[in-house]
Amino acid sequence: MAHTSTPSAAEPGAPISDSVRWTQIVIGIVCMVAAANIQYAWTLFVPEIQATHGWTRASIQTAFTIFVVVQTWLTPIEGYFIDRYGPRVIVAAGGFFTGLSWIVDSYASTLALLYIGSAIGGIGVGCVYATCVNNALKWFPEKRGLAVGLTAGGYGAGSALTILPISAMIHSSGYQSAFFWFGLLQGAIIIAAAFFLRMPQKEQVKASTKVAQTRRDYTLGEALRTPVFWVMWAMFIGTVTGGLMAVAQLGVIAHDLGVKEAPVSVFGLTMAALPFALMLDRVMNGISRPLFGFISDHIGREATMFVAFTLEGVGIIMLSRYGHDPMMFLILSGMVFLAWGEVYSLFSATSADTFGTKHAGKIYGVLYCAKGVAALLVPLGNLLMEATGTWATVLYVTATMDLTAAACALLVLKPMLAKHHARNAEAARIAEAQGVPLSAAQPAGNYNG
Repeated sequence: MAHTSTPSAAEPGAPISDSVRWTQIVIGIVCMVAAANIQYAWTLFVPEIQATHGWTRASIQTAFTIFVVVQTWLTPIEGYFIDRYGPRVIVAAGGFFTGLSWIVDSYASTLALLYIGSAIGGIGVGCVYATCVNNALKWFPEKRGLAVGLTAGGYGAGSALTILPISAMIHSSGYQSAFFWFGLLQGAIIIAAAFFLRMPQKEQVKASTKVAQTRRDYTLGEALRTPVFWVMWAMFIGTVTGGLMAVAQLGVIAHDLGVKEAPVSVFGLTMAALPFALMLDRVMNGISRPLFGFISDHIGREATMFVAFTLEGVGIIMLSRYGHDPMMFLILSGMVFLAWGEVYSLFSATSADTFGTKHAGKIYGVLYCAKGVAALLVPLGNLLMEATGTWATVLYVTATMDLTAAACALLVLKPMLAKHHARNAEAARIAEAQGVPLSAAQPAGNYNG
């Protein structure tokens, strides 16, 4: 009789080769690349939608906020289904909704229908993103930062492959055609790739690591009762807000700074500043995730957070001061995205290090909801800009949030995690001495770190 509830086809304890593990990472990257445009190509459509329908920027950007909120806030539910049904079913469903989202957008003649398309996209991308990140965490416990970074990098850099084709189709055939045909293509790719995904059985993957990791698998309820979870949640909001603002508003910022159509030449390649920046930013965003993930595997998550968050904050401040120059706009926006993309590798890896991987889908799902909270702040950027007459105010506020999170990484999070891991190590020692399960030696309610 087939065990349909088992997420992986492999038998418990069966040896897993490195080629199998890396193949799973590559498949996850393919899925993430195909899902990326819903978020990262959005800024290309905003001016065309506004010109066609006459809707305000803020009302159109509400669709982006709806997408991010749905994508993030449904992640805990998706985490439950991942643990129950495995990656294939969830990613295939995600591919269906991802494709459907842009098809609905192609027919959207009202804001209500545009918002519905965004919500559908949030469901689809949430399923793909949560599942692929969860899978990467489990396949590479010794290289969590790198594995998750590569996977999340597919999402961050994926749209770089299609920015120019989408832009060309928008100008030649209209934004509706671009929505329809790219939605169809992206959904089909995700569904096809989903059938090759699998999840390792417990004990199939073991490896040593330089980063402190808990031996205990916390339940969602236990994780939510730890102060360290909420510190990470607040830091996530602080760092992700600036990047989301740039993703959603970069085209608008470039227009208002007067550099949108200004030509920029680099190594003999000449392009308008905005599409050049968008292409470069996606590449930097993708490089950021495995780069900083790899670094964090060797020097620790908190030190890496401090460096990256500081770099992002400084980059945003400089963008506000020098972004009116086309070349500086290109360089500084790339710097911001290089420093921003790593949040998706560092926080997921830190969550698994801190709370274990058995319930990683649900726990990181709740932590990832911080991105949804940050998305609610994106439309406020337009309102703050209109009230002050300058993007400098908006950028300084987001930079302050980044620099605050950077300080918290070393001054708050690092000592809390040290205390957390020391407590778990002591509980493991007691459990081994008493011959009882680790959870029995470490009551969930007895947390003081």
